[in-house]
Amino acid sequence: MQGCSFDNVVLSAILMTSSHSTSNSDTMARLDITESFYQTDFPGHLHTQESLRFAQEFEFQDSDTIIVTYPKSGTTWMQQILTLVSSRGDPTPAKSIPNWVRAPWLEQYYFRDILRASQGPRLITTHLPYEVLASALHGSKAKVIYVARNPKDVAVSYYHFHKMAKFLPDPNTFEEFLDNFMEGTVHYGSWFDHVKGWTNHRNDLNFFYITYEEMLHNLRASLEKLCGFLQCPLLPEELTNIQRHCTFNSMKENNMVNYTLIPSEIMDHSKSQFMRKGKTGDWKELFSSKQSNHFDDIFEEEMLDSELEFIWE
Repeated sequence: MQGCSFDNVVLSAILMTSSHSTSNSDTMARLDITESFYQTDFPGHLHTQESLRFAQEFEFQDSDTIIVTYPKSGTTWMQQILTLVSSRGDPTPAKSIPNWVRAPWLEQYYFRDILRASQGPRLITTHLPYEVLASALHGSKAKVIYVARNPKDVAVSYYHFHKMAKFLPDPNTFEEFLDNFMEGTVHYGSWFDHVKGWTNHRNDLNFFYITYEEMLHNLRASLEKLCGFLQCPLLPEELTNIQRHCTFNSMKENNMVNYTLIPSEIMDHSKSQFMRKGKTGDWKELFSSKQSNHFDDIFEEEMLDSELEFIWE
């Protein structure tokens, strides 16, 4: 991201990752595997003990920009935004290179190959909890961008994602899934622990915090704040181009973003689309009043010492 330059990725890496799910029989065989690391479960489809240890021991560079999220919190949106900021609003990279190549997941097994193939400042994505990366980030000036989303919408979005992602466990009923989500026993662990873990250490990092709802409410202002953090001032027309190409409808139609490149054996879009609604308050479609009240009690208890605020509808 430094100097607003785009991470150039050689063609071999693009081809490798675009087909990584179909060409690797070992990976297909791992669809039902769960890897446990730091008492957190990860889908074995893209995670191994080796890849998770590699992430934990990764040598960050001060020029790195790291997108940190709990799943279904605006990860893909931020990947798209930062790609467009890097290219000063030119949509070519965002329309020609898969997002997992532009901003690869640190903890996934293919990351090392992408790293070898990339040039320039690195844009990295992770769902890992703070405790896993704390020692690797200690003393680093790498830019950490944390995107949070209200957990009721996260739970609903994550439930639908479980229905279409063959590498995640069957969610069963929403009631069962919600109980697991509140207990923190879903893949990637507790939403509460993840958000608190990172935000409680914001002063220890070169840290930028933003919410999904804030971006949804005023994307232009969010872009301006983000560019200020990145020290990457853009012209008004460049910001306008970024806005145009990172709307929900634009991303939903972009197969470099919407995961339709992934075969149905791994992500079944007939069950639920990856880009589903992109709105705030969708939780009200599934939550009963009883579930909502119970969730509120859990939230109040878990976030008692947190100053974070969320928009719920």
